[in-house]
Amino acid sequence: MQNYLSFSEEVQEAIEQQKPIVALETTIISHGMPYPQNIEMAKTVEQIIRNQGAVPATIGLMDGSIKIGLSEEELLEFATNKSVEKVSRRDFPYILATGKIGATTVAATMIAAQLAGIKVFATGGIGGVHRGGELSMDVSADLTELAQTNVAVVCAGAKSILDVGRTLEYLETEGVPVVGYKCETFPTFYTRESDFNVDFQLDSPEEVARLLDTKWKLNLNGGAIIANPVPEEAAMNYDEMEALIAHVIDDATKQGIAGKSVTPFVLDQIKQRTDGRSLETNIALVKHNAEVAGQIAVALHSL
Repeated sequence: MQNYLSFSEEVQEAIEQQKPIVALETTIISHGMPYPQNIEMAKTVEQIIRNQGAVPATIGLMDGSIKIGLSEEELLEFATNKSVEKVSRRDFPYILATGKIGATTVAATMIAAQLAGIKVFATGGIGGVHRGGELSMDVSADLTELAQTNVAVVCAGAKSILDVGRTLEYLETEGVPVVGYKCETFPTFYTRESDFNVDFQLDSPEEVARLLDTKWKLNLNGGAIIANPVPEEAAMNYDEMEALIAHVIDDATKQGIAGKSVTPFVLDQIKQRTDGRSLETNIALVKHNAEVAGQIAVALHSL
């Protein structure tokens, strides 16, 4: 896949000058937020990373290439084009071979980031084991990617629409460290709470960087979760969100919505039923993750 990589001028310069780089996904732009909030968020997040002393590399598939870094025009295309496909590991050959436009999920962004030599990735929340996954076998490819790809994922935990307990069990089995950034409770995207703890709490970018550096120097392949809770002022009520999510998932089941269509449906329904508050929370947590990821990338680079 190395032959398919195409670098933006900014990212190419960062590689040549050995600057710290932070990967960003495009699914959150194409499938996670409506226009124009998605393009505003994408540009703001890139600038936040620059403000930390790192270089942003938003990743997407276009014209038979894996784009590492997007121009403003390309960002706008991902934000407005309704035919953008959602790309995970299995979809790479199809999207590249057909020249279609594809937005990268957490798993796909990790793959591309590792190919480009990028070690830190900022996103919203990871995928995981879906509720009822013990029967449906609906498990996100994000988890299997975390088990094998050497990229740290800074996120607000797992999306609360998932089975958080089983998701954490899967990560434990695969040897993926779940680090709480200034927290001991595993966050659940919209909320700072859950019924589960992280594996380790670390309180500075330097501590996180040392853990990552040590892990990979030991040849312990695979990623790491850096769970960074949504800022308190933007967080939603845990009990209210749990009740709402259970209701929306029940609606999805009744309508026969399954597979990769579940998450966009549930997120859209939550946005509607919270009068847009969930979108505001989503934007706040992505910005916060970008800030922390930029700081970690700088600290890791200094090692």
